[in-house]
Amino acid sequence: MKARGFTLIELMIVVAIVGIFAAIALPSYNSYLARGKIVEAVNGLADYRVRMEQYFQDNRNYGAANAACPVVVVATKNFTFACTAGAAAPTVTYVATASSVAGSLGGAAGSYTYTVNQSNARATTSFKGTAVAKACWLIKGDEC
Repeated sequence: MKARGFTLIELMIVVAIVGIFAAIALPSYNSYLARGKIVEAVNGLADYRVRMEQYFQDNRNYGAANAACPVVVVATKNFTFACTAGAAAPTVTYVATASSVAGSLGGAAGSYTYTVNQSNARATTSFKGTAVAKACWLIKGDEC
């Protein structure tokens, strides 16, 4: 009578191959999920900037020097927003930082920090937990 089924060696080989595929695919998938959440920062900063420009048109300033801006943008699930009015000329800097809530971008996936100023100069200061100094908003890779 001929035996049917799989041997233990065959089963172990299949499990090893699936493990290798998972080890390769999981980091890419996590990066893909993180990039999808970055849109919150970009949209939030754009909204923040528009609201502050409206405030500037009405008041001819961005608020008290070296203080938080008078316009508040509500934090999203993955990002918190801050704004600081400049001391000299009417200047302002808006910052979106990945929140440190477990499961968000600030957790195990690393930290992300994006800025934009009154001149619409965009910058990335932290990307995937690494400090960077890029004059653009990094979304996918490490180049603008």
